[in-house]
Amino acid sequence: MRKFSYIMLLIALVSLVMPGVAFAQEVAEEAAAAATTAEVASAGGLESFAELVFGSGMVKWFKDGGWAMWPILILVIYGLAYIVWKFIALMYGRINLNAFLDKITPLIKDKKYKEAAEVAKNTRGPVAAIVYAGLLKADGGIPAVEKAIENAAMIEMSYLEKGFLELSTVITLGPMMGFLGTVTGMISAFDAIAAARAVDATIVASGIKISLITTQAGLIVAIPVQFFNNIFVTMVDGMVIDMQKATEKVVEAML
Repeated sequence: MRKFSYIMLLIALVSLVMPGVAFAQEVAEEAAAAATTAEVASAGGLESFAELVFGSGMVKWFKDGGWAMWPILILVIYGLAYIVWKFIALMYGRINLNAFLDKITPLIKDKKYKEAAEVAKNTRGPVAAIVYAGLLKADGGIPAVEKAIENAAMIEMSYLEKGFLELSTVITLGPMMGFLGTVTGMISAFDAIAAARAVDATIVASGIKISLITTQAGLIVAIPVQFFNNIFVTMVDGMVIDMQKATEKVVEAML
């Protein structure tokens, strides 16, 4: 009798638990379906936003390029960030050299080194920075001033050269990722030929298209970055010349 009671109790428990398990399974399935729907909606929303910003043709071109377009896109963002930062930094460091020298040269000739150093200190850019470093050593004579300017110029040059390595990386890796996508596309094209056991333009067109798109994308990334890199090099060269001119004028004024 006791065994029968245990069996009946077990049956009752199972009858109570099973609907709960079934309900939990249904809830889990509904949650998974909702998550999948949300992911699809999110992806669709992101794609719609991209089409709104860049156009449907650009989005289709990006999707047709395959997986290699994603690292190329990362390189675009990386290179664009450094271009903006480098441009702002160089523009901030540029000054009117003649106006600056007109302010400090009379003070140096009158031996008012502290006043000249204060003017240089309150002026932005690498030119004023090396002049300020030199004027701080004015009491030690021209050799001390030249040594201080030389040391400060080395430090300023290290600042001016920042960002060129990153831009060169984008210039190099952009076409390389494009070529990698090209190789991948050609491999896909030959796989399609091998699977079809015949050469047909429609079979290999998809792989060749990927090859051409990724090569195009890599060059589109590298060419503008190379252009801005050359502009920045020219700007830095101009600042170096200004630093040399300022050094000469300061030394001449101290004679």
